[in-house]
Amino acid sequence: MNTRSFFAPACLGLFLLIAAAAPAQRHRDPFTQTEIDQIRDASWEPQQRLTLYVKFARARLVALEQMRSDPKAKNRPQQTHDKLDDFLLIYDELNDNIDTYTDRNNDIRKPLKVIIDADTEFQAKLRALKDAADIPADETRQYEFTLTTALDTLDTSAVDHRKLLAEQEEAAKHKKLNSNAKNSGKGE
Repeated sequence: MNTRSFFAPACLGLFLLIAAAAPAQRHRDPFTQTEIDQIRDASWEPQQRLTLYVKFARARLVALEQMRSDPKAKNRPQQTHDKLDDFLLIYDELNDNIDTYTDRNNDIRKPLKVIIDADTEFQAKLRALKDAADIPADETRQYEFTLTTALDTLDTSAVDHRKLLAEQEEAAKHKKLNSNAKNSGKGE
């Protein structure tokens, strides 16, 4: 048996299998090119960068609300799913950046206050969507998992953000006390 004749169909079959699976694994990028540029420009400014993520997440929820209130919107369940997914991807990026800045020992108290306020706002908007009585059950089934995941992520993150802010406030207080103690010891 010629090995070339055996491997050619096998390779072709493997290639087709991989090509068919590739679109299923590809995630849309939730950011526009302008947003990507803004994030890149703010890479070393925790306050500015984290505030941008909040702004972009908020924009996705506003777009979701606008689409849902538009009587001419087509394929509302799929659009709802996609906008929720974009929101969740951006919010996950926000959390990843918080972790990065925390690992670097950056003081992110100011942006954390903005984030905590946004957490409350985002939770209210998503709960309103979940509790909306005028949405048919067959429609909600198409985005229910993504909505539940977003709410769970928000709930957990809101607790984590408050805890991190308290930790950073405590660390700042100790740093200030230590600085004052060092400065008062120098005057002797």
